[in-house]
Amino acid sequence: MTRRTVIILATVAALALLGVAVAVVMPPGGTAGPLPLDTITLPPGFAIDVYAGNVTGARSMTMSPNGTLFVGSRGAGNVYAIPDRDGDGRGDEVIVVASGLDSPNGVAFRNGSLYVAEIGRVLRYDDIEADLEDPPEPAVVSDAFPTEAAHGWKFIAFGPDGKLYVPVGVPCNVCNPDDERFGTILRMNPDGTDLEVYARGIRNTVGFDWNPETGALWFTDNGRDWLGENVPPDELNRAPEAGMHFGFPYCHGRSIPDPEFGAERSCAEFTPPEQELGPHVAALGMRFYTGEQFPEEYENRIFIAEHGSWNRIEPIGYRVTMVELDNDTPVSYEVFAEGWLQEGDAWGRPVDVEVANDGSLLVSDDRANAVYRITYVGVTSPSG
Repeated sequence: MTRRTVIILATVAALALLGVAVAVVMPPGGTAGPLPLDTITLPPGFAIDVYAGNVTGARSMTMSPNGTLFVGSRGAGNVYAIPDRDGDGRGDEVIVVASGLDSPNGVAFRNGSLYVAEIGRVLRYDDIEADLEDPPEPAVVSDAFPTEAAHGWKFIAFGPDGKLYVPVGVPCNVCNPDDERFGTILRMNPDGTDLEVYARGIRNTVGFDWNPETGALWFTDNGRDWLGENVPPDELNRAPEAGMHFGFPYCHGRSIPDPEFGAERSCAEFTPPEQELGPHVAALGMRFYTGEQFPEEYENRIFIAEHGSWNRIEPIGYRVTMVELDNDTPVSYEVFAEGWLQEGDAWGRPVDVEVANDGSLLVSDDRANAVYRITYVGVTSPSG
């Protein structure tokens, strides 16, 4: 991080403490020199480059129809806007449109407004693109969420039904909280009304999307810790209707009873995952590929950002994986991009994936403070 960047962020923090809303424009380049992208391996025909650096703690992403990429964070407390005004496939600048927030991980865009999820509430910034450098004061959409920090950061997205889906992770490694909001995916109207539980038995999802063909909700779920080096798996689940229960804390994966809670309920009572993912890979953001730049066989495949394990002797994850479906059923789970993990050390950690308006795939990285752009070189790509 450069001295100029440190000064800028310190100024933002000081103003935020005073309650002053500011936008700060950052240069789009990296914060610590060139990133070792030559270590990233992709299928033949694909290439990766930096879409934007200086995105401190880059987490969940959403893109407006106008091509502005919005990025949330956790510890940084910032929300960023990254416009690409000249259409060259690179971010022109990194603008801090909100700061001093409580783990504003989740971002969603609808009808000109940016929705931001803190741990305990959801905010809305109306007409945000009118002037990114002078953002509006936010409106509080809802503050009806628990304020516990553990697994409290959120991914949010609007579903095909027009409702905003908001998950609430459990405030523990494994427990059965009395508050029925924990371990769920909730949904509500865009104005915060009619908040209801959509799905239960979910330890902590930080990524979901809807199958563009069937409309069914799919989501990742992070398995519990300290059950073993290779168990339980993380999960990819499907919730085509409201009211389903996915087993936590009683059951993990398809059939692993929890040593503390498993005797209370049978795994047969719950909806099993559609796909068991790697153990402790920390599967976070996921998207169906709906662009037109990649070859036809990639259409509607699921891309998953695996943040990487923190409690395995041999690290796993730190990659982007891909799940192919046939009639809404997974038929393969394989690595799409890897190389952020080198000889047991990770220089980057993928968090989220987003299909850009031009059909490229964007990947956020909260360790390298960057957003990458993966393109298929068989298609003429903008240069810059």
